[in-house]
Amino acid sequence: MSDTATLDVRDRRVGDAAEGGVRGAFALVLAGSTAQPQRVGEALVVPDDSAGTTYVFGRGEPRPDDAVERLLLVRQLPGHNEARGPLADGFVSRQQITLASHEHGVQIENIGKLAVSVDGQVVRRAVVKPGEVLEIDGQLLFVCVRRASVLSEMQNEKRTSGHAFGDADDGGIVGESPLVWELRDRIAFVAPRTGHVLLLGESGTGKELVAQAIHARSARSGRRLVSRNAATLPPGLIDAELFGNVANYPNHGMPERPGLIGDADGSTLFLDEIGELPEALQTHLLRVLDDVHEYQRLGESRRRTADLRLVAATNRPIEHLKPDLAARLQLRLRLPSLDERLEDVPLLVRHLLRRIAARERDIAQRFFEAGEPRVSIPLARALLRHRYATNVRQLNAILWTSLASSPGTSVDLTDEVKRELQAPAAHDAAAVAASAPSAARARSKPPADITAETIRASLARHNGVKDRVWPELGLSSRFALRRLMKKHGI
Repeated sequence: MSDTATLDVRDRRVGDAAEGGVRGAFALVLAGSTAQPQRVGEALVVPDDSAGTTYVFGRGEPRPDDAVERLLLVRQLPGHNEARGPLADGFVSRQQITLASHEHGVQIENIGKLAVSVDGQVVRRAVVKPGEVLEIDGQLLFVCVRRASVLSEMQNEKRTSGHAFGDADDGGIVGESPLVWELRDRIAFVAPRTGHVLLLGESGTGKELVAQAIHARSARSGRRLVSRNAATLPPGLIDAELFGNVANYPNHGMPERPGLIGDADGSTLFLDEIGELPEALQTHLLRVLDDVHEYQRLGESRRRTADLRLVAATNRPIEHLKPDLAARLQLRLRLPSLDERLEDVPLLVRHLLRRIAARERDIAQRFFEAGEPRVSIPLARALLRHRYATNVRQLNAILWTSLASSPGTSVDLTDEVKRELQAPAAHDAAAVAASAPSAARARSKPPADITAETIRASLARHNGVKDRVWPELGLSSRFALRRLMKKHGI
């Protein structure tokens, strides 16, 4: 193994027979249920059967006289599937659909009384492919995924029952997809190591949560995690912010401060968007990251030491970091996007709505019943078919739009939400700018040329969604927009 280990949670291939002989399969993961919303995340796992065995799914218990074997919803956990009993929905037929394995997905036939649609098209028979959405007439919603019939055992993480199914784990991470279980296992591997860490992934994939989880499970957890977004460090004061300064240096009246490096001595320093640091500053970090741990405050002649562990994050390709800095970030963890784990979107919707309801009593009273948010099937379907440029941040913004515009007691697919989902892909422009920083910089407009009126007009056009505003204005990041708004008093 090389000194630098990249642990990509997308590396594992479903159905790899090398892992305990587990065969590949397709599954229909429950993404919405009018009658039993608490079962979201459970799955109908269709065995990979070359003989073409047909199964049936519907309401109620299996019976001795059933001519066809019934598939029941299960909770897929590492190493085993947990049966959760029959579906209890009085509108769904006892024999609603048949299911069989197909080389491209799940072959289904509607044999019940309710209409069945795939990606919005009513069908009698169809092959549901990965990423497609199966709906049973406003009652049930499934998303098709490719996954092992039994999830792989955890290699580093043994606490597979540390959280209630579908809820956030003790690190705040939400998801039951194979990619999220793999992420948890990778965190368990990285956390106790001594090497510095680089988190790679798109904006909004949860890099700060992962950094917190790594720190909480490390030998440094007794000290406070020190966090800062590198893009928010004020130009001209980045050195002082990072390394500290003596009193009255570099400007008269500046107080003495230890800097982020000094604050993190004995602990973990999380630097988000480390790719935003100028190359010269990236070079200044090298010595403190080496075994000597040396650094120097501004205006001070003597050298200091700080025993810290750096967890850095970036949404840019690793090639945009200085090679000698990248070489010191020996443990690399890639985080999956929402588009790669669509089956977790309904669980994240529930989690985000619960978090909102915990702060907003009127929302809890109006949109919740028995601790479960009432999310309409049309909204759940639309969220599954959407593609996310800023991941959980974008999902959260869409949910707020729905809460603000839903006329009844369900979080619904309103006209405002439809416009949000169909809006020109300014989010995509943001993602492109993040993944291609050189081109983004070339197109950037000098902040001095952007007036307060221009900013307000753009904010109004995009309903205050800043991730749409900064690309339109030609700025380098949302943090550049935030600084400009503060300057203009917006």
